[in-house]
Amino acid sequence: MAAAPVLELAGVDAGYGVFHALFGLDLRVEPGEAVALVGTNGAGKTTVARVASGLLTPTAGTVSVDGVDLTGRPAQDFARAGVVHAPEGRSVFASLSVEENLLLPFRRQFGRAGVADALARAYELFPRVGERRNQLAGTLSGGEQRMLTLARALVLEPRLLIADELSLGLAPVITAEVYDVLARVRDAGTALLVVEQHVDHALALASRVVVCAHGQVVAGGATDEVDLSTVFATAGMPDDGGEAIR
Repeated sequence: MAAAPVLELAGVDAGYGVFHALFGLDLRVEPGEAVALVGTNGAGKTTVARVASGLLTPTAGTVSVDGVDLTGRPAQDFARAGVVHAPEGRSVFASLSVEENLLLPFRRQFGRAGVADALARAYELFPRVGERRNQLAGTLSGGEQRMLTLARALVLEPRLLIADELSLGLAPVITAEVYDVLARVRDAGTALLVVEQHVDHALALASRVVVCAHGQVVAGGATDEVDLSTVFATAGMPDDGGEAIR
């Protein structure tokens, strides 16, 4: 018997007040699979990420994790099921040190006895974060804050990591470092749903691409089989490798 998808959105409608962002959207991520979700700004990609992590309750349809219907459940239930959302922007506690930002989730997840190993794992994933462990998180560069956010998430060993616009505003060398870590995490068995402005990075990481336009999935397929020119045209995106796409 085949395993249930680690994430399944079926017939999902969602929005913000009177603004509707998703219309009957279907999306699946299989265990250990990396999926790139692409489309223009306003296509509904971030709304998909918020629905998939329980931050936004759909007005219709269902959201399931490992075959369990979590529709309408609070975000902490998604987190307990192994869904971790690394959102767009810098989600750190600016007035705490780098290490204090890591200690908060690690103590809750692993207890005092497991904190040292968790910190070592975080610093192994991102040595730059370890070098700045005593620095206030708010004084880090944008790229370093993004690394800290990811280190905090990845040490929890999620079933599914939802990565929303991780490279936004980052220098190319930092983006490459972040994606190297994501590839290692993927190879270790964590499923990935990657929402990305730099489509070339997302497609190099993912085994499957899903194109979102006007709040619906309009195309998709295996990244080594789809015609990327057709993908970009379907999404209303310039065929430039995605460097300027959000």
